[in-house]
Amino acid sequence: MPRDTLTRDQIVRTAVELLDEEGLDGLNMRSLGKRLGTVATAVYWHVKNKDDLVLLAGDHVWNEVELPDVDAVDWRTAATTMAGSLHAMLGRHPWLVQAIGSYLFYGPGKARHDDHSLAVFEAAGFRGAAADRASAAVFTYVLGNVLGMSALDSLSKRLSRTGKNADELIQDAMAKAHDIALGFPRLRTRLDAPSAEYNAAPEHTFEYGLRALLDGMEAELRRDREPADPR
Repeated sequence: MPRDTLTRDQIVRTAVELLDEEGLDGLNMRSLGKRLGTVATAVYWHVKNKDDLVLLAGDHVWNEVELPDVDAVDWRTAATTMAGSLHAMLGRHPWLVQAIGSYLFYGPGKARHDDHSLAVFEAAGFRGAAADRASAAVFTYVLGNVLGMSALDSLSKRLSRTGKNADELIQDAMAKAHDIALGFPRLRTRLDAPSAEYNAAPEHTFEYGLRALLDGMEAELRRDREPADPR
């Protein structure tokens, strides 16, 4: 693709595809240029470097998060929908979870999400710093929930680039973890459960944790609305 026909949007969308397939370490200007049908130098006319490209790609995928209408649904439904959509987006783009630990993300896509999240918790009744805390608590819960999945995806992609068999290495690690777990009574009773697989968790764990988190917020709102005891 000639340089003058390239657009930044084409580059960013293609970078997202490459990141999804190869991971953060697999993104480079040469591979990106090849996928675009051009040379790496043509990409530099639109983005400064790889770091700039990761920031643009990261902000682009934030637009995938669903933002429910706070005037049409109650705040808990809106918060649950946003958290679930964010969880799904990070699952589709596990490289973003890794990048969040190394890059300072900003841009209209992320701002769109953050602003709407504050609107949800303000609709619930939180104000000022309380709304900030509620929004941040849900975000960090979702992020923590996908860390294991992202780490496994990153490990598998990295090992595949070195020619090693990722499945064999993971199975070997699981066998060693199994032997260690035999020495701990509660872990030993759970070795045959599906959640004993690497980075696995019992079914509906994400939903359970999110519900508990929102329950706590709702209880806090009720306490704040109760009249003070005159005693």
